[in-house]
Amino acid sequence: MLSLIHSHAAYEGGEASVSLDALRSALDPKPAPLVAWVAVQAGGLIGYATVTMDFSTWAGRPFLHLDCLFVGEGHRSSGIGAALLNAVRDHAAAFGIPEIQWQTPDWNENAARFYLREGASMLPKARFILRTTCGCDRPDRSS
Repeated sequence: MLSLIHSHAAYEGGEASVSLDALRSALDPKPAPLVAWVAVQAGGLIGYATVTMDFSTWAGRPFLHLDCLFVGEGHRSSGIGAALLNAVRDHAAAFGIPEIQWQTPDWNENAARFYLREGASMLPKARFILRTTCGCDRPDRSS
């Protein structure tokens, strides 16, 4: 698998630095817990960020996947998004995780500007979703 990882990286114009030990360690089953931060103002929730742990086969190390960062209408551009993102950065640093990755819709230019201002880099990739037939996203109708 290691040689395929390197071939994949080369195919996409990148370079993989994963070691065999890092790959073996990543393939050990461990739960990927969701971690969340919330922003509260006047007793109401006005924003949140959530992350899960993931692993980069190219880099051979874990990264945080920023699943969501959202600030409600009327509270944007007030530093709340930056504070949430800083909390995520601090969490990554505390656990020795060198990178955070995420995606945002290509139409969300305000979010892209925010992330770039915060020091993020943008990669030219598309995100795909493949639905399964497990039925696990359908509500339970037995009760």
